[in-house]
Amino acid sequence: TPPLPRMAAKKTVQLFYDVVSPYSWVAFEVLCRYRNRWSMDLKLCPFFLSGIMKGSDNRPPGMVPMKALYLAKDLSRLSKYYDIPLQQPANPAEVMFVKGTLPTMRFLTAAKFSCSEHLEPLSRQLWRRIWSKDEDVVAEESLREVCQKVGLSQELGNKLIGQIGTTEVKEELKRTTQEALDLGAFGSPWIVAHVGGEKEVFFGNDRMELLAETLGEKWEGPLAQYKAKL
Repeated sequence: TPPLPRMAAKKTVQLFYDVVSPYSWVAFEVLCRYRNRWSMDLKLCPFFLSGIMKGSDNRPPGMVPMKALYLAKDLSRLSKYYDIPLQQPANPAEVMFVKGTLPTMRFLTAAKFSCSEHLEPLSRQLWRRIWSKDEDVVAEESLREVCQKVGLSQELGNKLIGQIGTTEVKEELKRTTQEALDLGAFGSPWIVAHVGGEKEVFFGNDRMELLAETLGEKWEGPLAQYKAKL
């Protein structure tokens, strides 16, 4: 009997992201759609974008007036192309620079520890609240609503929220943010493909064709037919 052909090992792809970034939502949804089309082991890595900006001496696009004006039009185009309900909040400066997402990203870090299988839907609902419904994502009550939306028990939801202020979660978010900085990150999303013993990095949601080429896979467009239910 001839030996069975060996299955090619899946290539690890890390997605470093913060839900304050709408472009990260696009990258997240695209990679989730392609997860079963490409031979890819997708690792979700929530980090803190403000820490990335500070550590890389970068400025958020929303702080550059001409980029801020462009953002709304760009999100509208992306929303139509990828079939993602992107809509700029009424006061994006307050969302991004006043409220921020520190407790939010600690919450997702706690989920990575305690219930990693729920990290994807929790992240998706947090993006939806900011970039589709213009709703809060930092208050405990907001996080409870997100937990309820994705079907978490009240007990598990309270556990995750209770872990936000723990040293373990704070240090893990710092560690992940530093890992991304060490990989050259200066914004979000930051995508790292592990191929042939090398780490190939990509910034933004608009490098998917190059990512596909690096992985030895085929880019087939937005794959909106595989979009996740919101």
